[in-house]
Amino acid sequence: MSALWQSHAPEGYVCPFCELLAGKIESPDNLCALTDFIYANDKVAAIMACDGFGNHGGHVMIIPTKHLESLYDLDDDTAAAAMVLSRRMTLAMKIAWNPDGTSVRQHNEPAGNQHVWHYHMHVFPRYFGDDLYKQLRHRVPVEVRAQKAEALRAALAQLDEYDDAARLTP
Repeated sequence: MSALWQSHAPEGYVCPFCELLAGKIESPDNLCALTDFIYANDKVAAIMACDGFGNHGGHVMIIPTKHLESLYDLDDDTAAAAMVLSRRMTLAMKIAWNPDGTSVRQHNEPAGNQHVWHYHMHVFPRYFGDDLYKQLRHRVPVEVRAQKAEALRAALAQLDEYDDAARLTP
């Protein structure tokens, strides 16, 4: 931690993302579900967000596998891995959901609209007229998130096949 910022996690904070990554949801306040998990490597993971905006429930959050509260806390390798995974998730969304576009955003500290004290970058599918930035957050049912996570896992596998074929083509 630096003198430039301080932790905003309350005393005794139980991180919902760390519980999800550990494979056990124990906190009664945790809105994550094990089926939200999409992908992880040694630095970062992709999970379904429990909240949706407007008519389009279902977006992805990129999180470090290590508990780091905000962008300020990320080392360069983790920050780079988060950006690489966000790009891969936008491509997986194009395969799985065929949105008109994508948006990526990230928040730090309460004044920056952060409300979970574990770094997370939002990756949104975008649709013409979705008014994403004018919408209020709403809960997305666990079953819907599970279906969307499964579609993205399958799309990531397709993307891996595409990448492998592209490397083999001169």
